[in-house]
Amino acid sequence: MAQHTKNLIGLTGIPLVMVLGNSMLIPVLPTMKAKMDLTSLQTSLLITAFSIAAGLVIPLAGYLSDRFGRKIIILLSLIVYGLGGLLAGLAALWWDKPYSIIMIGRVLQGIGAAGTAPIAMALAGDLFQGASESKALGLMETSNGLGKVLSPIFGSLLALISWYMVFLAFPVICGVVLLLFLFLTKENQQERQPMPVKQYLHAIGQVFKQHGKWLVPAFFIGSICLFTLFGVLFYLSDLLEEKYKIDGVIKGGFLAIPLLVMSIAAYLTGLIIKKKLGLMRWFVIVGMFMLSASYVLASFVKGAYVLIGILVLGSIGTGMILPCLNSMIVGAVEKAERGMITSLYSGVRFIGVAVGPPIFTWLLGISRTVMFTSIAGLSLVFGVLAIFFLKPKQAQQQVQGAGEADAQAKERKAWRQVSELLGIEPQTPEEKRREAAVRKFGFDPNELIKRILSGRKEKEKN
Repeated sequence: MAQHTKNLIGLTGIPLVMVLGNSMLIPVLPTMKAKMDLTSLQTSLLITAFSIAAGLVIPLAGYLSDRFGRKIIILLSLIVYGLGGLLAGLAALWWDKPYSIIMIGRVLQGIGAAGTAPIAMALAGDLFQGASESKALGLMETSNGLGKVLSPIFGSLLALISWYMVFLAFPVICGVVLLLFLFLTKENQQERQPMPVKQYLHAIGQVFKQHGKWLVPAFFIGSICLFTLFGVLFYLSDLLEEKYKIDGVIKGGFLAIPLLVMSIAAYLTGLIIKKKLGLMRWFVIVGMFMLSASYVLASFVKGAYVLIGILVLGSIGTGMILPCLNSMIVGAVEKAERGMITSLYSGVRFIGVAVGPPIFTWLLGISRTVMFTSIAGLSLVFGVLAIFFLKPKQAQQQVQGAGEADAQAKERKAWRQVSELLGIEPQTPEEKRREAAVRKFGFDPNELIKRILSGRKEKEKN
C-alpha cells in the first residue's frame, strides 16, 4: 500500500472521534438526567463542559502543533480524550453520585478533542498538495458528516446495554483510531520555526484589522448555526422521551434526520459553490433566513413529527451556511494566516455548541414560544448583518474570478463536446466545415495555410 493511501486512512478516522463527543450523548441525556437525578441545567452542562474546554484549547493546540509537530499533538490528544471517557464511565459504574467526576471526565475529553480534527486538517495540508489535498479534506469532511448522522443511533444502541456505556465506548474508539493513525500516517520532517506568542497574537490582531469587518460576522454566524443545532437537538431529545415516550434506537433515528439532511445539504453545497465567493455569500444569507423561518414556524407547531419536518428546513439552511463559511475563511485569508484563523473559528464554533443547551433550557423555562422566537430573531439579525458586512475583500474576489472564468470556459467546452456526441447541441458552421475537410482530405487545408503563413512571418521577423 502506498504511503499516500496510508496517510489518508490514518487521518480520516480523527474527525469521526471529535464529532462523537457530543452527538453520541444527545439521545442518552434524558436517561442520564433520570439516573443521576439531575436538573435540566446540570444535564445540559454535560455538553457544555466538553465544548467550552474544546473551544478554549483549540487555538493553543494549533500553536503547539506548529511548535512540536502535528502528529505528537494528535496522539496525545487522542489519549487524553480516551482517558476522559474512561474516567466518566468508571465513575458512573463505581460511584453512587458520579456527576462531578463525570464532569471532570467531560472537560478532559474536550481538551483532547481540541487536538484532533482541527490539527488533522492542518496535517492534511502538510501531507497532500493540489487535487490530493482536496480529496483528503473531502474524505475527512465525509467522515465528519457520517459521524454526525450515525452518532445518535450509535449512542441509543449503547444505552440499551447501560446509560454509561457511551462513556466507556470512547477509550475503545480512540484506541482504534490512535493505532491506525500511529502506524499508517507518517508526518513529513520539517524545519519548524515557531512564532513567539507575542508575535502570534500580533499576527491575529493584524488579520482582524484587515479582514475583521466580514470575518467577525462570519465567526458569529458559524457559532449561531451550531448553537441552534445542538440546542434544538437537546430540546428534541427530551421532548421525544418525556412527552411522547419514544426511546432507544427509534429516538436516535429521529434525531439523526436533521443531521442527515444537514450533511446532504452541506455536500451538495460544496459541489455547487466551488470557489465562487459571491455565490457563497448569498448561500449564507439565504441559509440564515431559512433558519429564522424554520424557528418561527416551529413556535406554532405542537406535534413532534411535524416539528421535526419543520426543523429539516433549518437543517438545510445550516447545511448551506457551514461549507460556505469554511471556504470563505480559508480562501480569503493568506496561507500563512490560515492555521491561526481556522483554529480560532473552530474554537468559536465550539463555544456555540457549549452555550446552546443551557440557554435553550433557560428560554424553555420562560416558554416554548419565547425559545423559538428568540433564536429566530437572532438568526434574522445576523442574516441582515450578512447582507451588509459579509463581503470578503474585492481583491480576493478578482483573483478568484479569473480562476472561475477559466474553469467555467473549460466546463462549457466539455459540456459542448458531450452535447455534440449526444446530438443535443448542433455544431457551428466552421466546425462542420473543418470536420468535412478532415473526412475528405485527412486534414484541414485552411489550417495548413494558416500555419504556413505564420511560419513565413516568423522567418521574416528573424
